Amino acid sequence: MIKAVIIDDEPLAREVVKEFLAEFPQIEIKQECNDGFEGLKAIQQHQPDIIFLDIQMPKITGFEMLELLETMPAVIFTTAFEEHALRAFEVHAVDYLLKPFSRDRFTKAVQKWLEQHANSNAAAAATAALLETAAATPLQSNRVVIKINGKIKIIPVQDIHYLEAADDYVKVITHEGSFLKNKTMSFFEQTLDPQQFTRVHRSYMLNINQVTRIDPYEKENHLAILRSGAKILVSKTGYPRLKAALGM
Repeated sequence: MIKAVIIDDEPLAREVVKEFLAEFPQIEIKQECNDGFEGLKAIQQHQPDIIFLDIQMPKITGFEMLELLETMPAVIFTTAFEEHALRAFEVHAVDYLLKPFSRDRFTKAVQKWLEQHANSNAAAAATAALLETAAATPLQSNRVVIKINGKIKIIPVQDIHYLEAADDYVKVITHEGSFLKNKTMSFFEQTLDPQQFTRVHRSYMLNINQVTRIDPYEKENHLAILRSGAKILVSKTGYPRLKAALGM
């Protein structure tokens, strides 16, 4: 039996998906969820093969929920998200259904997935590529969502003091402390507003609004002194970028 989870904040939308899925007796609906928090717990509990996911939901978006998953199911989006934005995702072979969608369109999407079901690695890779694309949209670039001990924390980007590379993770440092995000520095460099965040070193990216002064350091390096008192190493190549960002 194929396991499915429906995640949508609109009860009527969930009912439509349930009705249309009745044509596929091999697919069992394990749970319906009202938001991304519930969806995350349901996916961890049931380990579904496929999820039917809305994008714009309260609390966290569908994209943000996917970022928090360790094991990625196949995804069919059921959304009223702007169609022109969704076209960018077509290259990743992740199907989406633009509300209101017909039974025929829904059936084609599910049949397409069933034909590809054997190649789960390709589906996971496509979803990962989708998240990279989604992160560049305004919807995703104004906050960072992190999972801590099973709980979800939303960090507005203006609260970030700096980012620090940490092996396969990035440390997100705020006034509340340090939080790990399973992304790369390059990801944040492409995602965050370059008018606000600057890569000053291979291992550091700064919120320029936090910089109080720049001091000379050994060799041709410098130290950026932040409002918090933190001292961040600025490399020879990062120094001109920081000065430009600060208008110096």
